[in-house]
Amino acid sequence: MPERVCPWWLGYWLASPVRKWISEDPQKLLAPYVRPGMTVLEPGPGMGFFTLPIARLVGPNGRVVALDIQPKMLQVLERRARKAGLFSRIETRIARPDSMGVKDLAGSVDFALAFAVVHELPSSESFFTETAAALKPAAQLFFAEPAGHVNTARFQAELKLARHAGLELVSEPRVNHSRAAVLRRR
Repeated sequence: MPERVCPWWLGYWLASPVRKWISEDPQKLLAPYVRPGMTVLEPGPGMGFFTLPIARLVGPNGRVVALDIQPKMLQVLERRARKAGLFSRIETRIARPDSMGVKDLAGSVDFALAFAVVHELPSSESFFTETAAALKPAAQLFFAEPAGHVNTARFQAELKLARHAGLELVSEPRVNHSRAAVLRRR
């Protein structure tokens, strides 16, 4: 596991309801993008701060594919999903540091969320290439990086890699303490 990956034990703080008041409310942030019946890809879900609200938004006929390289994060996410009655809507997968392993999702994902994860990956280029391939044509990726970890120049470099992967910039929503962009598969 690369050194820059968020340690699993910090996942408890990241999943805390207090986070909603400090930085972002997942329901409010994602409601404009996620609809019932969608298939949503969420790399690096941690312990489910965004995953559980996404599962509520996609409804009983939707699906969230949450993948992480840390089994402990996914174990806690699964426990939280069961407790919330949302486990049937969430598919968890162990990813490798060098690949998400989502070839089976090619062209089937309606929306993807990459929140505070791309800067932790060994290859941002691979991430955007795999994500673009998984998205349906015109499907969107909400991409956000923490401003404290990713400066403007690095974020712009990541956006350039996204463009090379076939994603175009749609908007740059304001997200507290973050740099964010909504991208669409061409």
